[in-house]
Amino acid sequence: MNINMTELLEIREKIKLIYVRLEVFILPLVKFLIAFIVLLTVNSRLGYMARLDNMAIVLIVALACSFLPTGFILFFAGVFSLMHMYALGLEAALVGGCLYLVLYLMYFRLSPRDSLVVVLTPLLFCFHLPYVVPIAVGLLCGPGSAVSVACGIAVHYLNQTFIDSAAAMNTMGEAAAIEKIRLLIDGIIGNREMLVMIASFVITVLVVYLIRRLSVDYAWTIAMISGALINIVVLLIGDLIYNINVSLISALLGSLVALAVAKVIEFFRFCVDYNRTEKVQFEDDEYYYYVKAVPKMTVAMSTKTVKKINSQRARSGASRATAPVRGSAPARRDTGRRMSDGRYTSSGNGYALSGTTGRGSKARTKSITIGTSSQEDDVDDIDFMDTDDQN
Repeated sequence: MNINMTELLEIREKIKLIYVRLEVFILPLVKFLIAFIVLLTVNSRLGYMARLDNMAIVLIVALACSFLPTGFILFFAGVFSLMHMYALGLEAALVGGCLYLVLYLMYFRLSPRDSLVVVLTPLLFCFHLPYVVPIAVGLLCGPGSAVSVACGIAVHYLNQTFIDSAAAMNTMGEAAAIEKIRLLIDGIIGNREMLVMIASFVITVLVVYLIRRLSVDYAWTIAMISGALINIVVLLIGDLIYNINVSLISALLGSLVALAVAKVIEFFRFCVDYNRTEKVQFEDDEYYYYVKAVPKMTVAMSTKTVKKINSQRARSGASRATAPVRGSAPARRDTGRRMSDGRYTSSGNGYALSGTTGRGSKARTKSITIGTSSQEDDVDDIDFMDTDDQN
């Protein structure tokens, strides 16, 4: 089935109209689903506190997040993680709480509105789709959002460090608190894969943002392709330097998925027609202005209007129309001359009347037209008032 661009634009406009009409219901539903998936992922990955790994608790917290600001999803996800760390050991909760506090201060200071980026970055890492993050963030957000991406990567590898160190911590005794803390800190600081990922994603976000802001044709397409290539190049360079064993096939497939998602984002956010680009130049008393105008790709939606007719109300209106109207001028009877051989035509709206008046040389043709006609009938005689009657 072939779908042209016009049909795609119509589908986009319909989706936008549905979102505008049902925004009050769609936004809470989306926040509920995100919170539900995030909390389930935290419980499935960590899961050290059995009481917290309860579907009823997850549903209650997710439902509360649907009516709260987006930042509360990040807050409850952090609380769930810390409680699981506490079940693993007090040392783990202490190290995790300190690192979360540092990340929160960095995020709150530089990009406080990107809480959704911090939440979705580790989530996409768990779903093996991390390469979507830097390209999508570079297209939709500003350069400060690179800090949110870095915080999300740090959260993912922090949780991964606790998972990898859980077996070693369980073998240590309760008196080995210092060794447990050193084990966790060394695992986090010495994680070179985390450092390479942070550097690669931050560079990709900045490159995509800078290119898509340029005043060149197809800037968004150039930005997303350049970002995907730079991301792969930086990862390969980091693999050569630190030997972190990056899977090239996984990076290529993830970049292709990221490009597909980026094209969908471009279609809804920045769909323009570069073939109709216009360049305008004008000036005022102080400046010369060079303006490049690129029209958006839009389509006029066809609207259908359905008019309901009440049959009972229509019949009553017709009966009122045929009934004599009170207060109207009375019809004159037998005051004019006889019109003979008359004919009229009718259409339901009125009549067209014609005939001959008078006798002999004074005979004249009179015609009266009222409304339109579609049917002819004979008339025996018609009385009407002649204006020349006195002559």
